[in-house]
Amino acid sequence: MGHGLGAGSEGMMRVRIISTIEAEAYLRRNARQILGLALFALLVHDIFGAHGFIAMRRTQKEIEEIRQQIGKINTENKSLSDQVNSLKTDPKAIERIAREEMGLARPGELIYKIPDSSKPGDPGKPDSRK
Repeated sequence: MGHGLGAGSEGMMRVRIISTIEAEAYLRRNARQILGLALFALLVHDIFGAHGFIAMRRTQKEIEEIRQQIGKINTENKSLSDQVNSLKTDPKAIERIAREEMGLARPGELIYKIPDSSKPGDPGKPDSRK
């Protein structure tokens, strides 16, 4: 019985050696294809991956848009800051705001308000011809 068991284990060794030899031969025969496939997969990942070329371009575009928005907001902030400073120090600016936006007048002045003229056929305003 021991001899039968030994013969069976030798048969397994032979299969394992043949399997390893076949695997090495397969790798030698197909090394270029395997390497090419791996390089192709790496290239696809570098272009379309989460941190790939396309994602990088999208992020650069977003950064540029945000920089433009920051520039516009800084310009608006500067304008508003100048306006606040003007209202704090310039009495003429205060008077202009009081006259234009609040409808105030100096003593003895009369304010005439003329309604906007409506165009005939304008659906937003009533027609004055009727």
